[in-house]
Amino acid sequence: MASLVQACPWCYVGKARFEKALAAFPHRDGVEVVHRSFELDPGRARDDVQPVLTMLTAEYGMSEEQARAGEDSLGAQAAAEGLDYRTRGRDHGSTFDMHRLLHLARERSRHEALLDAFYRGSFADERSVFNDDERLVELAVSAGLGEDEARGVLADPAAYADEVRADEREAGRLGATGVPFFVLDRAYGVSGAQPAEVFTRALTRAWGERTPLEPVDGGGAGTCGPHGCAVPQD
Repeated sequence: MASLVQACPWCYVGKARFEKALAAFPHRDGVEVVHRSFELDPGRARDDVQPVLTMLTAEYGMSEEQARAGEDSLGAQAAAEGLDYRTRGRDHGSTFDMHRLLHLARERSRHEALLDAFYRGSFADERSVFNDDERLVELAVSAGLGEDEARGVLADPAAYADEVRADEREAGRLGATGVPFFVLDRAYGVSGAQPAEVFTRALTRAWGERTPLEPVDGGGAGTCGPHGCAVPQD
């Protein structure tokens, strides 16, 4: 499981590094990746949007020069992973609506595509994704979701709200206090946008120490599978 947020540039970079490690992992076909919701500022108002540089100077006590240098460094690290990154002119705001749409996308098997679309929208594109339903719908459609169903979620503040909050509570139980935060087999946590080699070591350790299920012969008891219960399914 990976806890990620669309306003976190380290999540953008960390996802690319994790995927690089996973692509080279010998058992990658046996690894399921599940992305969970995590907001940097759960109480942020939807219309509270401000420039990233302003946010950095106000919330972290940076000078404008330090904020610009930090963005330049992030841009260089993103470029090293093959990612586009705008170091100037980006906005920061609430990600709650994006997370709600991502839960819809999970039900439609378009979660990964929409997550990548939101990352591009947040960090590479010129048009802001914050407090702009039309932009979110545009990105949702580009990821394969229906326009009407995306608009329906955005029009209903309760749609998938409980699912987002449940993810956030689960992240807390697993020890995530910031993002990116990666949990492997519910046993190992990797915090931060670590180099691909760190993810490789974590994957190797988690795979090697996993505990496989030991089947017990129950004397022919039946089971139910995706196609019904008439014939036991393995």
